[in-house]
Amino acid sequence: MAEEAVLGYLENNDQIIDSGEFASQRGIDHNEIVNTIKSLHGFRYVDAEDIKRETWVLTDEGNTYTTMGSPEAQLILAIPPQGISREQLQKMLGPSVFKIGCAQAAKNKWVEMGKHLISKKVQHVEDRVKNLLLLIQQGQGIGPDDIKALKARKLIVPQTWKCYSVKKGPNFAPKRKKVVTDLTRDNFQSGEWKEIEFKEYNYSAKGQPLEGGSLHPLLKVRCQIKQIFHCMGFEEMPTNNYVESSFWNFDSLFQPQQHPARDSHDTFFLEAPSTTKKLPEDYVQRVKKVHEFGGYESRGYTYDWKREEANKNLLRTHTTAVSSRMLYQLAQKPFVPKKYFSIDRVFRNEAVDRTHLAEFHQIEGLVCDRGLTLCDLIGVLHDFFSRLGMTKLKFKPAYNPYTEPSMEIFSYHEGFKKWVEVGNSGMFRPEMLRPMGLPEDVQVIAWGLSLERPTMIMYGIDNIRDLFGHKVDLGLIKKNSICRLGIEVK
Repeated sequence: MAEEAVLGYLENNDQIIDSGEFASQRGIDHNEIVNTIKSLHGFRYVDAEDIKRETWVLTDEGNTYTTMGSPEAQLILAIPPQGISREQLQKMLGPSVFKIGCAQAAKNKWVEMGKHLISKKVQHVEDRVKNLLLLIQQGQGIGPDDIKALKARKLIVPQTWKCYSVKKGPNFAPKRKKVVTDLTRDNFQSGEWKEIEFKEYNYSAKGQPLEGGSLHPLLKVRCQIKQIFHCMGFEEMPTNNYVESSFWNFDSLFQPQQHPARDSHDTFFLEAPSTTKKLPEDYVQRVKKVHEFGGYESRGYTYDWKREEANKNLLRTHTTAVSSRMLYQLAQKPFVPKKYFSIDRVFRNEAVDRTHLAEFHQIEGLVCDRGLTLCDLIGVLHDFFSRLGMTKLKFKPAYNPYTEPSMEIFSYHEGFKKWVEVGNSGMFRPEMLRPMGLPEDVQVIAWGLSLERPTMIMYGIDNIRDLFGHKVDLGLIKKNSICRLGIEVK
């Protein structure tokens, strides 16, 4: 019906000026007319142009005032000639109407707002607000100042009306021709192929999207960072133990048992199994001694070190626990210089917000060799971060329980036009290395950073929950671009 109406009208007329008026005049739903116009436009039977008009419609509050009157008018009508107390008037009108009515009536100088009594200043008023709302409801126009006033009181809101103007297209015909999409055997045998009209082939149409697996942005960045480490000659450490003992996670790193990070507010402790049963006893005793009495030119922490604290199981708070295990194993054999790295998940009992999660990924690298200094650490950091595309670095002194000296790493971000922190670094303390059994001339330089931060910067994501966790949009995973880190093989 809608198609016949549109084509029939255009057969005798040049143009449908407004599809909305056209639909209302013929008693056809406008949406049906719009769908017909779009279909005919696709086959070039008609040419259509958008028409957008902004109109004003009443809010629920505005609709109420068209029947009940504005609050100020209701208030005036409710005030007797001798006046009325605030409490009585509020009880009559209700708190909302009373509050708005008092404000507007006082603004219009209709009432005298006494301390206890409210009285009229005028006897008769025109409810201009109600009259303006009725005009808008009837589709009539009002002045811009009145629009502004009603909008400020949230009595009206804008509504965009979209319709079309329609003209004959290059393929116009009074009736749509049936087009065929497939040439069949019957068409050839009957000879119909000579007369039937075939649908044009659309070479610009997109095919069905391919269904398949997609790599998460974190996996792409992780893969390239792993490639960077391999290019620099590093070996990957096994990081399959999410559960660690407090001994490997804290004590072996010369982190005191009263440190705030070991509190349940910062760390996830396991209920079952709550403790570990396997620790190298001779090494445990050396760690206990250095905590209590010091050694290697250190005074230690001079407290009573407790084995039961070291035995507690937890979800590892950093992959440095893995580094500690690897260095201990390295110390049990004749010393050989090593370069290790790890990229894996860690867990911290933190409040979740746009920059923090309770679980995230940590990147860690370390070099173990004789005679290493802070200059070596800075040189390795420049080499590593330059391969990530960060060539401008600066360092700030910091404190870590298990490194001395320690440095925070900053890189200049060209997009943000400011220096941003990208990692932490330092040289492992003798109080950590010597109890393991490493020679006295062996030093270890190390650094760490999160995997999420560079990924968020690269992909323009400002909320970590959009990158990792149950709120991730699957469309992001399917459509994200290739990771492009500046990898150079040296």
